[in-house]
Amino acid sequence: MKLRSRLFTTPRAAASSADNTVTSPVNATPSFSKLLPSDASIDSDISQDTSSSNSTSNSSLQSHVSLQTLPSLPSLQSLSHLDTRRLSLSPPIALPFLYPTTSLHFTSLALSGSLLYSASGHQITVHDSTTLTHLDTFNSDGESSGSVKSIVFSNGKIFTAQQDGKIRAWKLTASKRHKLIATLPSVTDRFRHLAWPKSYVQVRRHKKRLWIEHNDAVSGLEVNNGLIYSVSWDKTLKIWRVKDMKCLESITAHDDAINAVAVSRDGTVYTGSADRRIRVWAKPVGDAKHALIATLERHKSAVNALALNSDGSVLFSGACDRSILVWGREDSSSYMAVIGALRGHDKAILSLINVSEFLVSGSADRTVRIWRRENEGQFFCLAVLEGHLKPVKSLAATFGSPSDILSVFSGSLNGEIKAWRIRVSQEGDSSRTSHY
Repeated sequence: MKLRSRLFTTPRAAASSADNTVTSPVNATPSFSKLLPSDASIDSDISQDTSSSNSTSNSSLQSHVSLQTLPSLPSLQSLSHLDTRRLSLSPPIALPFLYPTTSLHFTSLALSGSLLYSASGHQITVHDSTTLTHLDTFNSDGESSGSVKSIVFSNGKIFTAQQDGKIRAWKLTASKRHKLIATLPSVTDRFRHLAWPKSYVQVRRHKKRLWIEHNDAVSGLEVNNGLIYSVSWDKTLKIWRVKDMKCLESITAHDDAINAVAVSRDGTVYTGSADRRIRVWAKPVGDAKHALIATLERHKSAVNALALNSDGSVLFSGACDRSILVWGREDSSSYMAVIGALRGHDKAILSLINVSEFLVSGSADRTVRIWRRENEGQFFCLAVLEGHLKPVKSLAATFGSPSDILSVFSGSLNGEIKAWRIRVSQEGDSSRTSHY
């Protein structure tokens, strides 16, 4: 079964739409046939940020030679259910992007209810995730704020992480416009620390800054139980209180730039870095501050992305070594041990997101893979989605509205978002396999 894709975009993107053909892998073979034809060449043209702190991870991503993909770890792909599931994939839709140049690329995607937030450069655009209509575009302090690296939501506020080392808080007004309400560190928080010498830390040979300030790009944000967790290329993890936007802790967490953060419901924090390590942080019983409880070292290159399953018992990590490592908790503790690897991407893993029982991965090989956890910890690769012309840097996804529909949004470094609608159902249930 083949479907011709519908691409609603600018003429540049529309010109490539003729090459996008979607095939549903019914009765797929163990080779996991790709859903879209692709260019045989691997694109290594990944945009660089100017910060020197990210030089390690940037150089890894641009290498023309893929790193060996951890042969010592077992693969968790399952081949046992290839003929028992049917997958229906609607044609991909490319959202019309609003930027006049091709130099901008999508660095973050996030969903809040029916709203899809996408960041390109210092601008944030809002679409209705169902109708794909444009609703608003807003930005922060002009281009001097740098690109937006992450978007999260808490208590009706939108928080954005930016390359200038600041976190900005926004509010959706009654007129459906976004208004800047605060910049972290806040003026109040700064004033509280200015007069105290102990509030300053050495960031360079002859330069000091307040410990509540990030000294480089804020690369990731997470929110949990009224707290914001921010990580930066300055190697620190900071923890903020949403209620008064006060910085509570600052931890020098790694030896190189931190690229990703994930937080479980119980408050356990995972940070992934260009130093190839994942570190685990938690509050010991009776302590008010977070402490290092484990260091996970199995990746052979920079860690770019982290994701947790819904109950926090499984951690997924993606790196430049092309593998997605799967980690599981031992003895109900906060310590994670590697279980195995998910293989298939040809280049660096740039983004991961977990929704329901699905894991979605985006890569520098310009593809998106959708994985589903089966029995006994095995994973089934439901689909490989192709059509992007540049590496896939950001992902957002939702499942179950309507029932059995997985909606995936993927943003690439050529300034294009693709929207995918995927229905997964049991063999023989024809009422649940129709395209829409």
